[in-house]
Amino acid sequence: AAAAIAVMAVAVLPPSASAFAPLLRPLPSTRATRASSRPLLMSSSPSDSTDDDLYLEFDSPAKDRLETIKSELVSLCNGSSSPSAGEVKAKALRLEEMGEQCGMGQASSLSGLMAGEWELLYSPEDVTRSSPFFWAFRRAFPDNSDQIFGITDAIPAPIKEVGPATQEIELEMNSGGYGASGSLVSRVKVATLGGLATSVMTTRTKVLSVEGLDGLRLKIETTKPEDSTVLQKLGPIGEMINESAPPFPSGEALERAMPGSSEVTMKTTYCDEGLRVTYYENDDKPFVWKRKGFGSAGSFSI
Repeated sequence: AAAAIAVMAVAVLPPSASAFAPLLRPLPSTRATRASSRPLLMSSSPSDSTDDDLYLEFDSPAKDRLETIKSELVSLCNGSSSPSAGEVKAKALRLEEMGEQCGMGQASSLSGLMAGEWELLYSPEDVTRSSPFFWAFRRAFPDNSDQIFGITDAIPAPIKEVGPATQEIELEMNSGGYGASGSLVSRVKVATLGGLATSVMTTRTKVLSVEGLDGLRLKIETTKPEDSTVLQKLGPIGEMINESAPPFPSGEALERAMPGSSEVTMKTTYCDEGLRVTYYENDDKPFVWKRKGFGSAGSFSI
């Protein structure tokens, strides 16, 4: 099983205006929410409650500062020179702190804003690490994963180019807002041979549960290279193979290698209508995402 998964990991890199009305008040901050044992009030209609632990009053200067920090983070990630993980982490932490002060971008697992399509702005490592599959692989093979990743990461451009990467999230909160179900689909485009051969490495995961206010427990299910240009060049036969070929049951293979390794935790410390900051497992290096689209109106309910 270990050999099969190792081959799979190597193949991954070098293969041949919101949909709902905005809240009248910002969401409660993580700290404020933890101080209260009552459920979050998520209605857009006025409330009779004056409990400051549930709602922080709108502070225009603080909101302006928050928008400035967001803009600085995006500019840093989009800069001509690749920023260091330390620079991005420091700016992301400042954004999280200001978000807590404003009551914005908090309680990502419960706010409903996670649902939708996201495009990667910044990865602290190779872009492929934005996929939950690689973090599950690290759990399954803790002694060998970095060596395998190092070999594939060292392949230079234009022989190998990676990106863009996207995530499509569907999240439905259970009654009462204390559980969730849904899915996360990770897609990473990989090009080899100067772009002559490209495919989109697609990993599908299932949302098992909510962990705290900002965590999701994900289970890897399948991984498959989709939209292969090599197969497309074969015409209708290639397209048929591309569409009908079954995905690799990567979750099952990971479980055979190490029970429990197919499950990973994704923690989102900031998420609003346009920007998301995410960490995997207990790692302290952030991934920064920008929104491409909102989830459908029926993709969540609170």
